[in-house]
Parts: sequence; C-alpha cells; structure tokens
Amino acid sequence: MPDAPSHAFSHEFQVPASAIDALGHANNVEYVRWVQDVAGAHWLSICPPELRDQIIWVVREHRIRYLQSAFSGETLRATTWVGETSGATSLRYTRLSRVSDGVLLCEAETTWVLLDPNSGRPVRVTAEMVGWLTNDVT
Repeated sequence: MPDAPSHAFSHEFQVPASAIDALGHANNVEYVRWVQDVAGAHWLSICPPELRDQIIWVVREHRIRYLQSAFSGETLRATTWVGETSGATSLRYTRLSRVSDGVLLCEAETTWVLLDPNSGRPVRVTAEMVGWLTNDVT
C-alpha cells in the first residue's frame, strides 16, 4: 500500500462495545464497516451538497489485511485517500490505527464504482470529481 498523501482524509472514533465479538475484540465485519464509513465521510466532506443525490458510490471489491485487534473503548483513526481512478471506478486506500500508540490495525484497498442512482448504471468519474478526491481543485 502506498504512503498516505498530504490530502488524505482522517477521522477518529471510539470502538463501541457492540463491535466486540466472542473473542473479546472487534469483529472483522466491524473493520469493513469502518472502512466504508470513512469513505462515506470523506465523500460527504468534498462533494457539493447539490450533487449528493445525483451520484452514488458502491463497492465492487474489498481487500483487507487485519494486522492487530481493536478493543472496546479504544479510539481509532481511520485515514483514507483515493489512488487510481479510471472510467467509473476508483481505488481507495484506508488505514485504521490506534490513536494511543499509533499501531496500525488494518489496511484496506477498496474498488468503488460510481453509479447513477436513477438508472443504476455506472457513470464516468469526471475530472472535476478527481480534483475533489485529490484535493487538486484548480
């Protein structure tokens, strides 16, 4: 996975007790939820409000490497950025780390597809959107 660029988006959150499984740590499904949550938060932070109902992102593929466990009450930092964008697809990278010691818990690569919400058909990611995603608005 590449290094996070300066325009990477991050947010912090606390691991809820409801995320803990029978083994006493956050269930792997929760990591997937957190990867998706930070992607959504990033998109909402950059997409103009008037365009939010006109396009929708869906997951084509997740590749996740679980490295360490997360536990109830810990504060985690989710950091995400977009790599290659081609046609209607965009590759997004995400890292989840523990705030208290900076330990990397999880890395993910997700392929997202941009859809028209009315037709359900893929639509090309525009140069303007790529600018939003890379914080390269000119």
